[in-house]
Amino acid sequence: MTSFHQAPAIYTGAVYLNVLDPQAMKAFYTDILGFRVLSETDGRIELTADGKTPLLVLESREGLHAKRPNRAGLYHFAILLPSREDLGAAILHFIQKGVRIGASDHYVSEALYLNDPEGNGIEVYRDRPADEWNWNDGQVEMATVALDGDGVVRSAQEAGRTWSGLPKETVMGHVHLHVSNLAETERFYREGLGFEVATYYPGALFMSTERYHHHLGLNVWNGEGIPAQETDSAGLKAYTLVFPDSEAVQKAAEQLRSIGAEVNEDGGHTVTADPSGNRIILQAGA
Repeated sequence: MTSFHQAPAIYTGAVYLNVLDPQAMKAFYTDILGFRVLSETDGRIELTADGKTPLLVLESREGLHAKRPNRAGLYHFAILLPSREDLGAAILHFIQKGVRIGASDHYVSEALYLNDPEGNGIEVYRDRPADEWNWNDGQVEMATVALDGDGVVRSAQEAGRTWSGLPKETVMGHVHLHVSNLAETERFYREGLGFEVATYYPGALFMSTERYHHHLGLNVWNGEGIPAQETDSAGLKAYTLVFPDSEAVQKAAEQLRSIGAEVNEDGGHTVTADPSGNRIILQAGA
């Protein structure tokens, strides 16, 4: 686990998806993405990289419908691999499987992009060392430029790295969301949950704790003022933010209520939603 994905940071944990075809989705996430099944019951499949911690939870139930366009919700969730060599092995694996991918260099990271069978966006990436990130006036330098794919693949080949599923050190690196209003969203995450802006981008902002390049991406690229995703829609059901301890969760809940956000207890979890209706589970770290 990276230093940005453990206490004292507040970081992203498991992502929950409502899915229409759980078996097809399980096949994709195990065969293509390399997750392992942690548990499977009627209507719920927990997927893991380390065999202990769920990173992705697929839930299905009667009455779900396909996602409608131009709604708030998931842009992508981002799976952080331990090394450049692992990313190179992933590229070769995707090519062998005939998977269509996009690729970008963001200065702070190198990333691949793909969609699952139900249209949920996925990023698979590796971080450059934090001492190579450039910070100017409190903002980290990020961009979207062409990935040196040949160099990434070569790093895997020279290391003899081959794909055998997600490495056990894999974590949920960040979550990137469609939202309806950036100013309201920034206030919610800053004043309510304790995040800081790492950088602004046209139509988007990236927020983090402990000077990570971003634990959260937030954009209005689906349009300003877009409605929340319906609760009976396929797609993002909720995502998890992991806090250092239960006291930090309680403090966040109090801060959220002080800015007018609703906070509830649901099945032993503290749950809220951002101003665009994106549901968040507040979890105390181990």
